[in-house]
Amino acid sequence: MSNLSGKSAAVLVEKFYEDLELWYPVYRLREAGCDVKIVGPKAGETYASKHGYPAKADVAASDVKAEDFDLVVIPGGYSPDHMRRTPAMVELVAKAASLGKVVAAICHGPWMLCSARCIKGRNITGFFAIRDDVENAGGVWQDGACVRDGNIVTSRTPEDLPAFMQGILATLADRP
Repeated sequence: MSNLSGKSAAVLVEKFYEDLELWYPVYRLREAGCDVKIVGPKAGETYASKHGYPAKADVAASDVKAEDFDLVVIPGGYSPDHMRRTPAMVELVAKAASLGKVVAAICHGPWMLCSARCIKGRNITGFFAIRDDVENAGGVWQDGACVRDGNIVTSRTPEDLPAFMQGILATLADRP
């Protein structure tokens, strides 16, 4: 396990997130010593997953800056469609990507990358149903368990979570 002491991560949350795609990264990152904040539209609000499991936002997206984090994780499920309706959440992702921070998205998470306009010419994967959205945003669709392109890490489904986390950890290790 990597030592992420001194590193910080924002894991985004909104209603109808895919349970494993939020909690698996949260616990793996915390286990490695990373300071993890769950970031939602409103601080202190609880968001239910697709299966009803609650996640409480530690902070609101409008109260943080991309500069505060080394990593932004975007879980899938239907939550990215709700996340992108909150301008501060989209701005957080766009700014993190432009600063070269590690931005990781799984399943429907690349919808946020499309809305943040940060994938033009980049290799991207995700749940197969969003391929058209990725390509229409200028991304180059790849079908793989984990696709790394610079600071952007993407995966397809919960089954890809081990590869997704390995990609995140490797990409973080490549950054000072």
